[in-house]
Amino acid sequence: MSTERVARAEVPCRACLAGEDLDWLGGRSVSLALELTTVVETVPGPPAPPAGGWPEEVWAYLRERLPGLAPRPPAVRVHSAAPSASGLSSSTALIVALLRAYTRLCVPAPGVPDATLAQWAYAFEFARFNGGGMDHLAVIEGGALLLEGRTTGLPVIRDRAVFPEDWTVLVLDSATRKDTGDHIRVVREQLATGDPALALYRKEADEAAAQAWSAIGARDLDGLAGAMDRAHLTMRDHQRMSTPVLEELRELALGSAGLRLKLSGAGGGGSLVGVCRTADADGIASAVRGALGKRYPAARVIPTRAAGPEPAASPVP
Repeated sequence: MSTERVARAEVPCRACLAGEDLDWLGGRSVSLALELTTVVETVPGPPAPPAGGWPEEVWAYLRERLPGLAPRPPAVRVHSAAPSASGLSSSTALIVALLRAYTRLCVPAPGVPDATLAQWAYAFEFARFNGGGMDHLAVIEGGALLLEGRTTGLPVIRDRAVFPEDWTVLVLDSATRKDTGDHIRVVREQLATGDPALALYRKEADEAAAQAWSAIGARDLDGLAGAMDRAHLTMRDHQRMSTPVLEELRELALGSAGLRLKLSGAGGGGSLVGVCRTADADGIASAVRGALGKRYPAARVIPTRAAGPEPAASPVP
């Protein structure tokens, strides 16, 4: 395949405000798409040389579903503003962006519906990681979602909300890569054996998600911070998802700026997220950066906003 057309896809990452793992354990979770996007753009000309990685794997997956695709994928350029391995679903954003760019290049209008892309992206990752579908719905649908998890298949979207425009999300990238290792396997074993710690986690995380969703709807910033704090504590205390570094970063942010932070993702490192009023964001970010100081010079505080769904796009000459 050689083409002079170009297709582009831009996909947000997501923060989980409450309810990690409940998208596949069962229960409520709250996701928020963030304007830290991954952009994939196809490059005109001959196919990409063999290099392995997600572009080739996603292309091979598409060839099983779309007859007539060439053996080799088009070359692509990739840029991501999201920290990698940080619990913000940057890998899912890349997979979805590849699916979108490839199908926009190769499938005539109206193209592949987002609902189908979500199913494909979920199945692609499930075969490799045996996890849930929060990330796929979050980065495709955009905005804030209240999800009801299922043990198999994508979660059900129970409700949607426009995140308040005068709220800013502060991401504290710990600069320590998440290390979930066998996390999903271990949690599935807990589920199969009826581990009481997991049962308590599911109850507390589900209630924290309900609390967070109510706070978003009521535009209650303090209520949301309290719900996220509750979600973090149950992650830490019942499922050991946090680390000493993340706990110290939380203490520094709270002590220096009054910012309550929650781990996003299954833990072992990665990023913490908090929400503040946009008018206060610069001052809070500056105070937290100052508190990190020489002890955590690689850690970053990244202000960002909620992201909506990507507008429809087509290949261009």
